[in-house]
Amino acid sequence: MINLLRKYMLKVLLLVGLGAIAPTLVAMTVQPVVIDLSTAGRGMSQVITVENTFATALPVEMRVQDLAFTEDGIVGTGNESEDLLVFPMQALIEPGQTQSFRVQYVGDPELAQSKHFYVTAAQLPVELPEGQSAIQILYNFQVLVSVSPTGAESSLVITGAEIGQNSAGAPVPVITVANGSAAHGYLSSGRLRIIQRDSTGDVIFRRTIPGPEIQQTIGFGLVGAGQTRRVLVPVELPTNGGTIEAEFTPA
Repeated sequence: MINLLRKYMLKVLLLVGLGAIAPTLVAMTVQPVVIDLSTAGRGMSQVITVENTFATALPVEMRVQDLAFTEDGIVGTGNESEDLLVFPMQALIEPGQTQSFRVQYVGDPELAQSKHFYVTAAQLPVELPEGQSAIQILYNFQVLVSVSPTGAESSLVITGAEIGQNSAGAPVPVITVANGSAAHGYLSSGRLRIIQRDSTGDVIFRRTIPGPEIQQTIGFGLVGAGQTRRVLVPVELPTNGGTIEAEFTPA
């Protein structure tokens, strides 16, 4: 039997790894790919939908794991989480049909600060007829689920800005974003203003980036509770010299 090949397709990048998010039309589509839940009330649950774009039935299993922040971004711990309940856990989706999976927070109602999880919609291998072999490409779609304490709001502040370089060597702003709140936040939930001044103090570049553009160029820009992140802003500056000012305004 030929070994099964697994193709992992990550649908979310954060500021820590969270990029522009949109479902990809392949074997199946998953929506939404970012979910915010609360610890109480109607906001404790939300529905994920999986559409089968195959010509054959699609077996899917939902898996939940805890996430952790590192200096380089947000990563899966590999530990199954008991704080989220997904129902149903498995389903067989017929061609062209859509299956709804309800995600509900069942963890500590007195959560001290935001927690984050991946809910993975994993395509399962199918049993082949006896004597038949084939390569099966299995798709995994990861949904970022974040739970914040009830009533808590994020507080994103730009604490530093400097001139860096993108992969092509062009000058771009690099900002430091701090979140002193118990709740996570997103850069894409507001707008970002960048100003560059030359050595005499004159403004040589000014740009305001609205939320939708931040989402398309940087991503959602997740900043965890009590976290500080450095973010490269993909906007080319006219020169390497001078100084940079940056300001974030919530929506």
